[in-house]
Amino acid sequence: MRSDSSEDVVMSAMRLDDALRSGAKVVVLEVGREGEDHSEARHSYLTGHIPGAHYVPFEADLVGSRTGSSGNGPLPHAGGLQERLRTWGVDDGSTVVVYTRRNPAVAARAWWVLRWAGVVNVRWLNGGLAAWQAIGGALDVDVPPPGAGTAVVRPGALPVLTAEDIGRLAASGHLIDARAPEAYAGDARRTGTGHIPGAHSVPGGQNFAGDELLDVEELSALYAAHLDGHEIGVYCGSGVSATATVLALAALGVEAALYPGSWSAWITDPTRPTTTGSDPGTHPLPAE
Repeated sequence: MRSDSSEDVVMSAMRLDDALRSGAKVVVLEVGREGEDHSEARHSYLTGHIPGAHYVPFEADLVGSRTGSSGNGPLPHAGGLQERLRTWGVDDGSTVVVYTRRNPAVAARAWWVLRWAGVVNVRWLNGGLAAWQAIGGALDVDVPPPGAGTAVVRPGALPVLTAEDIGRLAASGHLIDARAPEAYAGDARRTGTGHIPGAHSVPGGQNFAGDELLDVEELSALYAAHLDGHEIGVYCGSGVSATATVLALAALGVEAALYPGSWSAWITDPTRPTTTGSDPGTHPLPAE
């Protein structure tokens, strides 16, 4: 399915600077997750961030409550997310720009969650904070006050997959595993490792050159085997790096569905099939 264009998904640092200088209604969010000590990410934000940017703690604001079957990255509760959006000053007509200091997939997860929640104009800042600094963008130490946004969360604006959907996409050859190759291959001697049979390995890190998204031609080449108009599904370990793949495909105008719980949710049911090795294998469930 065709969806957005690249300019509807990605924003350059120069475009963001122009927008901020013009006084456009732009809400900027710095998403922090890096390091085991998440307070370190907030400390980095406090030492200097894009002017007006609100700090977003990844786990607290973009991940829901875990259950025994949810996996490590369940979707956030709609009510709590709406409250946070309004505190950040987001209205239904706002343009929201998300970025990180490193690990672009963390900002991709923020992009995906907000788009899934019905926020239409969300942009991923290409290159993150480093790109902003590279154009001479100023940094600010002031923490913006809580906003009074009016955004209404409408979950389901982006497609999601359930475990029951996986067999159909795996059998069609359009289920993408975005984890690193070694995680995909797994170890035949260890249970709970490997991949979903029928899934193809395209590591999410391949979407980027450094912290910048590949250009349209390079992304088209990377996903050439899956751009035949059929539905595409994506998963990773816990629903983070897979969102970078959804982002990359959206930049090509292709809508892909995310399995939010991903591998960490799939393996909570021991009856679900898994396989190891570098070959996709064959999923035992037929395509519908």
